[in-house]
Amino acid sequence: MAGGKMRKERPTASNRAPSNHYQGGISFQKSKGQHILKNPLLVDSIVQKAGIKSTDVILEIGPGTGNLTKKLLEAGKQVIAVELDPRMVLELQRRFQGTPFSNRLKVIQGDVLKTELPRFDICVANIPYQISSPLTFKLLFHPTSFRCAVIMYQREFAMRLVAQPGDNLYCRLSVNTQLYARVSHLLKVGKNNFRPPPKVDSSVVRIEPRRPGPQVNKKEWDGFLRVCFIRKNKTLGSIFKQKPVLSMLEKNFKTLHALLASLQNNDNGQAAPIDLGGDHQGMAIEDDYNEVDDDDMDMDDGDGGEKSEFKEKVMNVLKEGAFEEKRASKLSQQEFLYLLSLFNKYGIHFT
Repeated sequence: MAGGKMRKERPTASNRAPSNHYQGGISFQKSKGQHILKNPLLVDSIVQKAGIKSTDVILEIGPGTGNLTKKLLEAGKQVIAVELDPRMVLELQRRFQGTPFSNRLKVIQGDVLKTELPRFDICVANIPYQISSPLTFKLLFHPTSFRCAVIMYQREFAMRLVAQPGDNLYCRLSVNTQLYARVSHLLKVGKNNFRPPPKVDSSVVRIEPRRPGPQVNKKEWDGFLRVCFIRKNKTLGSIFKQKPVLSMLEKNFKTLHALLASLQNNDNGQAAPIDLGGDHQGMAIEDDYNEVDDDDMDMDDGDGGEKSEFKEKVMNVLKEGAFEEKRASKLSQQEFLYLLSLFNKYGIHFT
């Protein structure tokens, strides 16, 4: 109508412009971390840096439509691909059916975190970023040894993995990962190399499990680091004076001593059942690797200057190793191991 506004036609399935969220008729869901590598040069670079041998069995996690899978099949002996989305599973099977690669590709449909992984030599993966932490440690604790994993992570997570003492991103994740593996940054990947593009840049990291593995109690080590990194820039003396920390450690201390006394009495022929007062456990600290800025929450002893024998014991451990004024953000892996050994020497445990 003259002088009126032209009504804008709503796009329909027939006239909508092609979306870059589709490939081969499959829509990608960002909420599930589906970001498919579309740059063939980048795919080639990842495969080259992985150092794949012709005899290698390769584990791929989240293969999507198979852009990386194809290059892995060309380089190794077999690819075992773990994929959650049944649409992607069908696309993989369709893509390689009738090709020379079909009998060298095994597709497992399921959640990789709940799947019992088979033996493999090397892992190469562009993973959903929301499973980065649990997947990394699932691989590191895999019962059979593998040579290395080359994994695409969200960039900030990747930089935490490789951070060194004193770096701004150095955290519990850094120390924990580097105890079990040698970690190196391979390349930075811009978000426009994916379809659909994620909101942030990515990085490819190489993880080589240490062989032999470290001789530590995994739960004890993790519980210890959780306490040290409550506020990584506070002194350890300040952290270990906190009531929740002292309460947890003293409970563990008393539980262990009661258990040892009971065992000793049983060895002497005296039955001595005891109530251990609940589970022998560590602090209930949120199970993630996100750091909280020290300025976000003040730390207060809350003990009004009150002294206790157990608190003195804890402080004496820190003083013996000259750790009272040191900060977790500056400590090396060897220093953490030494401090944990001092605590354990005096019967103080974190799990």
